[in-house]
Amino acid sequence: MPSYRVTTDKSLLDIDVIHGFLSQTYWSPGIPRAVVQRAIEHSLCFAVLCDERQVAFARVVTDQATFAYLADVFVLPEHRGQGLSTLMMDELQRHPALQGLRRMMLATRDAHALYARYGFTPLAAPDRFMEVHRPQAYLSEPAPR
Repeated sequence: MPSYRVTTDKSLLDIDVIHGFLSQTYWSPGIPRAVVQRAIEHSLCFAVLCDERQVAFARVVTDQATFAYLADVFVLPEHRGQGLSTLMMDELQRHPALQGLRRMMLATRDAHALYARYGFTPLAAPDRFMEVHRPQAYLSEPAPR
């Protein structure tokens, strides 16, 4: 039986695992390793370890006072179905730096039911929100002609 635990200790993160997964996702295809490292440096990170190997990840961008954005949540395919997303979300919800926030946001294509259990809902006033969206940001530029 695998032994799972959640940590926020960045020294235990496996950047190869995180970058390897994120660079293949629908939300950050081709993301450079240096960008992943910089994002981790400036975020509150949660990792699930199985026998000290990283098998899941979540990153929270926050001012730790009023706002947070949950990003880059994943569980490696071979560890899915073990309740690890719930384990991470439970720890995230209890983290002292994330208490009393006015707003926490996220974007998801397919995990609405998971996040709804933690109080996430569709935007109450979507007309108030705007974005700059560059889905091709990490893809290689074509070679000059």
